Amino acid sequence: MNEDLGFKFNRVKGEVTIYHHGKRATVLRGAKAKEVEQELNDCDFNGQQQLMARLTGNYKRGNEKLAKNHLRNKSW
Repeated sequence: MNEDLGFKFNRVKGEVTIYHHGKRATVLRGAKAKEVEQELNDCDFNGQQQLMARLTGNYKRGNEKLAKNHLRNKSW
């Protein structure tokens, strides 16, 4: 099943631009752009979505629920 996280990418003149829900999230240039472009070509759709989420920092880390219950976040 394809999990569309709302990411798309565009390659122009050695730059890789990543969009999230239609808005530009990041632009990669140089060696990093070439590396990411190769990784995107090697991935399936789900892999591409996950990679772009990691590159933009737009992903859940899995600890939000735990942090909510931490003592420092309790209101007394």
